[in-house]
Amino acid sequence: MKIALAQLNYHIGNFQDNKEKIIRNIGKAREAGAELVVFSELSVTGYYPHDLLERKEFIEHSQKTIEEIAHHCTGIAALVGGPSINRSPKGKMLYNSAFFLKDGKIESVHHKTLLPTYDVFDEYRHFEPNRNFELIELNGKKLAVTICEDLWYNQPVLSAFGREKLYAVSPMKEYAKQNPDLVINLSASPFSYNQEKLRKDILLNNAHDFNIPIVYVNQVGAQTEIIFDGGSLFIDANGDVVDELAYFEEDFRIIDTENTESKDTLREYEPLEKIHDALILGIKDYFGKMGFKQATLGLSGGIDSAVTVVLAARALGSENVRVLLMPSKYSSEHSITDARDLAENLGIQYEIVNIHEMVDAFDHALSPIFEGLNPDVTEENIQARIRGTLMMALSNKFGHILLNTSNKSEAAVGYGTLYGDMNGGLSVLGDVYKSDVFALARFINRKQEVIPENTIVKPPSAELRPDQKDSDSLPDYDILDKILFNYIELAKSPNEIVRMGFDEETVHMAVRKVNMNEYKRFQTPPILRISSKAFGFGRKMPLVARYPY
Repeated sequence: MKIALAQLNYHIGNFQDNKEKIIRNIGKAREAGAELVVFSELSVTGYYPHDLLERKEFIEHSQKTIEEIAHHCTGIAALVGGPSINRSPKGKMLYNSAFFLKDGKIESVHHKTLLPTYDVFDEYRHFEPNRNFELIELNGKKLAVTICEDLWYNQPVLSAFGREKLYAVSPMKEYAKQNPDLVINLSASPFSYNQEKLRKDILLNNAHDFNIPIVYVNQVGAQTEIIFDGGSLFIDANGDVVDELAYFEEDFRIIDTENTESKDTLREYEPLEKIHDALILGIKDYFGKMGFKQATLGLSGGIDSAVTVVLAARALGSENVRVLLMPSKYSSEHSITDARDLAENLGIQYEIVNIHEMVDAFDHALSPIFEGLNPDVTEENIQARIRGTLMMALSNKFGHILLNTSNKSEAAVGYGTLYGDMNGGLSVLGDVYKSDVFALARFINRKQEVIPENTIVKPPSAELRPDQKDSDSLPDYDILDKILFNYIELAKSPNEIVRMGFDEETVHMAVRKVNMNEYKRFQTPPILRISSKAFGFGRKMPLVARYPY
């Protein structure tokens, strides 16, 4: 059977554009001789619509769009993802469904069984789980349709009581009893640099264990924080990859299920390349889908703003990025030079606004109130808030979106100033640890020096007081980031982390800072998610909790 894999980038609620894109690819598949074209999970609405699913007009528009798409399925069949109404008086109002379109109409509807309720997912809020497992018969072949499921429910997961294996009703097991010729999986599986190999391995193992070929069509594109990486697959019954689509871009491929000879063109990606490409796609889609064109940020000469501005220029074009250099009396000459050199390397517009006199004016205005008190973090934060005010002024005046440049390490331990350097409409590096920011800088410079070498090699500093270094108040980032990863991504307790060989005082200090700064992170902009546990939607912690450690 010839099947077209349509790996596309959808826009939540943009039914017209999504419909046109789907119809165009149906025509393309038909012209190429495909018998079936497969789209991803919730392709009609975009993934994930959240509480738009509770609005009657949203569901009606979705239903109408699917019916219009069905009219174009003549001479070819299609599987399209969208919500369907639960006609039973029991359960949730909707199913997360795959619509089988054929002969100009909706031939059958197949629902998702395993509804994720972890991390960024909350599908059980809106959808009823499937309990019927019916195959599709098409041109003499029996096809099983699954929706994203079996990717995560058959894997070992961390629980509060140790590592254990969780089992639920497996659609693969149910369908395998009926001896299908092929499993087709419509997916919306987001990118996570520390779990993507696991995702592929689960698919390969499912094909091998059940001895059934799998066609896996994943969504691509970013929906605010969540970034879908594509990488759709055709896997043979031995669990070997026959064909693989591109990552972080739309792709279209015709596969022949009778031809299971693996292609020699499968490309290997290194993790940093995927993180780099994911962040660029995240910026590009956030701006494009929101109708924005231009970005601004403060360029300090430090590593975080340097990496952010390169990613922004690559996502939006250098002509659409404008930066401010805002030196104070504590800024080193090297920092100013490095920032200017980087702006010129990228060909972006920049201006220099010295904040020395503004800081002095604040100090003078507050001196009667602060008389007799020693300077402390208050004065440092005033500098950050002056810079934040200037950046917001630039954003307001020219309609540019301010990009936040804070990294995950800083966000985790509260090393940032509310209404200052934590301002922004989108956090680009908020899910990237500081040590990985340095690695990204090296990756950016792998062919030629874009980011000045001094920016990469100098000790990190906020430059808010004389000779300040991050290491004055934080452990070295190569140590801190390992502690944070084990606490945040792997959910290990402080005692478990100490038993791994980390210094007890350092571990408890880091964990305490993470816990006490939840209120700051609650007020940050959306963070582009590239790990299995980013701050924001996927990590819901109470602000006023008392922790048992």
